[in-house]
Amino acid sequence: MERMIAATAAAEERHFWFRGLRRNARLALTRALAGRLPRLILDCGAGTGRNLEWLSSFGPAIGLERSPLALDFARARQRRVVAGSVTHLPFADACADVVTSFDVFYCLDDLEERQAAREMHRVLRPGGIALINVAALKWLRGSHSPLTQERRRYTKTELRELLETTGFVVERITYTNTATLPLVAAVRGAEQLTGRDATPSASYLTVPVAPVNVVLTAMLAAEHAWLRVGNLPIGSSVLAVARKPGPTWP
Repeated sequence: MERMIAATAAAEERHFWFRGLRRNARLALTRALAGRLPRLILDCGAGTGRNLEWLSSFGPAIGLERSPLALDFARARQRRVVAGSVTHLPFADACADVVTSFDVFYCLDDLEERQAAREMHRVLRPGGIALINVAALKWLRGSHSPLTQERRRYTKTELRELLETTGFVVERITYTNTATLPLVAAVRGAEQLTGRDATPSASYLTVPVAPVNVVLTAMLAAEHAWLRVGNLPIGSSVLAVARKPGPTWP
């Protein structure tokens, strides 16, 4: 995990995948908030805290992270983070208007996964928003999976079931990273055929050479334009917006 965090810190500013995630997540949250101003945003499993920078443009944002190395990275960049576990959030009931989780659920065991979802529901005010991103499709397991301690990958149906059985109302759920799926599938398939999927590797977190990174960034930007008008039928990630039942706060 420490190796993954260090690789993430080095890549997340320029890598096409991280850029695409931030772009899509910002769009989803902007639409869900519909002009409302959150009083508190909690990012559960914040990693290096990079997402706190754009989340803070909506309102006060705090990240929760358990890795000492990730906390060090975040604090060195003056990002507001606290130590703790997503399964026992150190925050009061109904204290936040928005909770987020970016690629955290897939590395939790079954009990932790459910507990983390319940904790996010607990700390939300009635009418509050949850924004969740997870890895999709179990046949896309690759050499990154043992590095990130990946325990599962989701379908839309599986993520919806997790959120709804925890008490959320799912307002939008879509696959993302559709444009790059053929490339991802080819790489992961080759790793599985050769057995390399069992050997931890951070190569997927290395920023591609500039021309490749530019092309892949542009492909995901085009996909993002489509997400403004509709959902996508398949992709290597799933993005969901859910709400805790109750009156919408002004």
